[in-house]
Amino acid sequence: MNNLVVLGLGSNSCLSVNEEEFSPVQILKLACQELQKILKPKTAKFSSIYKTKAMYYENQQDFYNMVVCGEYEKSAFDLLKEINQIEAILGRNRDKEIFKGPRTLDIDIELFKNSVIKTKKLEIPHKNLTERQFVLIPLLEILPKCAEPISEVFYSDYLQKLPDQGVVYFSSSPL
Repeated sequence: MNNLVVLGLGSNSCLSVNEEEFSPVQILKLACQELQKILKPKTAKFSSIYKTKAMYYENQQDFYNMVVCGEYEKSAFDLLKEINQIEAILGRNRDKEIFKGPRTLDIDIELFKNSVIKTKKLEIPHKNLTERQFVLIPLLEILPKCAEPISEVFYSDYLQKLPDQGVVYFSSSPL
């Protein structure tokens, strides 16, 4: 897992551009195309898409979630900047959204190489990774032996301990 990064993607709102409407699944596909441009060529892996009941702020549409992993050569803060740009291109406006509410696109850095980072701006591994089936299930689909970098506990062990959170398979990888 030397240069490997793991990104969690989610969408539950449509995007309108020039009178064309993009569904959450289409937004995930567009996000994957953009992520291929920043990840090292031919290293990207894409999980299937899973439909998930909203957590935290429940009065919203279901989310469509997936995981993308690949090699990245720059810093975690460079990656954060690049994924925030992708989110903005695909309609995310953090100034107008409800915290944990509906959004066209959310990309979280779940893991960054074997790094442990804890700042106000960025926490890696993602602070909620081990409590979210909608990340763990697609993560284990593409990296079945993945383990937490601090404790070295396999993510499959965390997944087994979680209650059902309404995560269901929706479709194969968008790419």
